[in-house]
Amino acid sequence: MSDKHSAETAKPMAATEPVATYKKPTGGNPALRMLGIPNLPSKLPSRNWMIFLTLSTALASAIIYDKREKKRATAKWHQVVSELGRQPLANGNELPRRLTIFLAAPPGDGLRSAQDYYLEFIKPVLSDSGLDWEFVQGRQQGDIRAAVAEKIRRRRRESEGIPQEALTTAQRIDAFRREKGLPEYEGIRGDIVVGRHAWKEYVRGTHEGWLGPLECPSHLVVPETPKPEAEKTEADSEKKEKERPPQPPSYNSTSEYPDEDIPRYIPGVFDPAQPVVYPHLLGFAGTFTRLWRYFNRRKLADEVGAQVAAACFAAHRGWALDPAPESSEFAGQNEVQSALAWEEKDWGKWVWEDEKPPAEGEEVPKIKKERVWKHDVVLDPRISERMRRFELLPEVQQKADLVVVPEEKLEGWTKGSLRQLWRWGVKQVQGQQKKPTVEVDDE
Repeated sequence: MSDKHSAETAKPMAATEPVATYKKPTGGNPALRMLGIPNLPSKLPSRNWMIFLTLSTALASAIIYDKREKKRATAKWHQVVSELGRQPLANGNELPRRLTIFLAAPPGDGLRSAQDYYLEFIKPVLSDSGLDWEFVQGRQQGDIRAAVAEKIRRRRRESEGIPQEALTTAQRIDAFRREKGLPEYEGIRGDIVVGRHAWKEYVRGTHEGWLGPLECPSHLVVPETPKPEAEKTEADSEKKEKERPPQPPSYNSTSEYPDEDIPRYIPGVFDPAQPVVYPHLLGFAGTFTRLWRYFNRRKLADEVGAQVAAACFAAHRGWALDPAPESSEFAGQNEVQSALAWEEKDWGKWVWEDEKPPAEGEEVPKIKKERVWKHDVVLDPRISERMRRFELLPEVQQKADLVVVPEEKLEGWTKGSLRQLWRWGVKQVQGQQKKPTVEVDDE
């Protein structure tokens, strides 16, 4: 009886014990499981995550690809131009060829943007060319025009033997070189003009310098009104030292070109010039255009590199002075007038508007500044027929197409660091290998 009761009471106790079940092993890499890395999900992310990952990956790929190809285009023209820097000079004291680069603040922006554009697209091509260059920079409208005209007037005074009151720094350096017997560069020099706004001022200054008078006309001279001694303070004197000198006025106007006589010592051909493209668009309305240009900077780098290389190789020709046909976009304009004319579409409306009258209490300027950007390019045939422009020869273009840029010049910091680390490791391993023993025979 007791055995039967114990067997009956043992049954429910055995039923309450946990039963060992078979557990299916989890998939995935066992090595990753040992490291504590979870398994990847077996399904795709949600719709919102897929949209985010797709857009971010596409944008990142487009930016990286364009940046890489921009480096390739710049390095290609850099390598083509670098062969000029390897050419030896005939004389140890001979000066290299010098170019003049004209930079001006674009409409609606400052000079810093033009300087950054030069550092990014122009300087990498010129760095190993073996050429020398100087800058003419304009912070406001009319500075380039005044600088070009004054440079030509100084040249005319030297050729005509007219003594000059004050010499510039460049003239003092040239005089010192002549005293030391250093020969000047005898050959084509040339100018690089960045942007349509600077090109307009360059052409206007060229005409003003060669056709205008050597001295400022009397009606443009502003007499200085001396202040009483009581108003002069130390603060005023310090302020005058920091202020930039006023911009010289235009010595003539475009309507006076036919009445002006050309100088006796005018050269038959001027130094060539190369207008370099400079797209600069501001404002919210041009957002999509700016985005398109941002993702295609590789094409801009190739175009700018070709234009700078043309100035370096110094092959030049005359400007096409025949007016464009009526079917073209710039009908009635020749090559000088229509150079980089498409950039004017990016300028703000204020460039084309008339100047507002001064407000009450505001000082009225005695001489109005000439607004070169607003007006069309006016040419005089006696000047335009002497102007030249640089041209890229077909053989130079073919040479550039055959250039292969090494990948090491295009890689970024991450890939370059990994490559250097790999080479360092290989060098360490090879250095630890035992060198073969060499028996030295004393006999």
